[in-house]
Amino acid sequence: MKHLPLIFSIVAMAVAVVFGVLSVSGGKETKKDIVKSEADSLGTPVAGGIVYVDLDRIVAEYDMANDLGAVVEAKAKNIQDEVTRRGKSLESEMIAFQEKLNKGLITRSVAEVQGQQLQQKEQEFNEYANTKNNEIIEEQTVMMNQIADAIKTFLDKYNEEKQYSMILTNQRGVPVITADTTLDITDDVILKLNEDYIKNKNKNNK
Repeated sequence: MKHLPLIFSIVAMAVAVVFGVLSVSGGKETKKDIVKSEADSLGTPVAGGIVYVDLDRIVAEYDMANDLGAVVEAKAKNIQDEVTRRGKSLESEMIAFQEKLNKGLITRSVAEVQGQQLQQKEQEFNEYANTKNNEIIEEQTVMMNQIADAIKTFLDKYNEEKQYSMILTNQRGVPVITADTTLDITDDVILKLNEDYIKNKNKNNK
């Protein structure tokens, strides 16, 4: 529908990804530990560290989200157009009926029959409109779940290589109010997320 940015905002709110386990080994500080400690102090993401992603940006710039959003938007528009068309047709019938009634062009018995028929049509239209509205909501819900699952699955796989102790999903300053910008891995995640999506998309199209 025309409220797609709002849909994506809801998608972003639905995806809360905090995962990974911090591994701690006892004993003396090794050279690797010293390098890690120095990197942490400089705000450079390292294995075992905490990083974050901007969830709003990921959803907005994720090719899969845009592709699915366009499909759902087109379906929603077609449904809404048909609902609007039927609604206008029913409205025209009601106006024509009322004009005939006001001008005394139909008998009371005929008016009663036609009035009951219009009431039945109105009830059927309302049921139809509600059904179609639920279809749109279902389409949007499935889309949100697909996007959220794809992002979560990717980040799980992404962190197998990076080995961060935690990846926070930041959205409008929550939960990360302020932080060193070098801990923001959004650009890298978006790049690799889209590369992965395009690769799988091309594979499925073969």
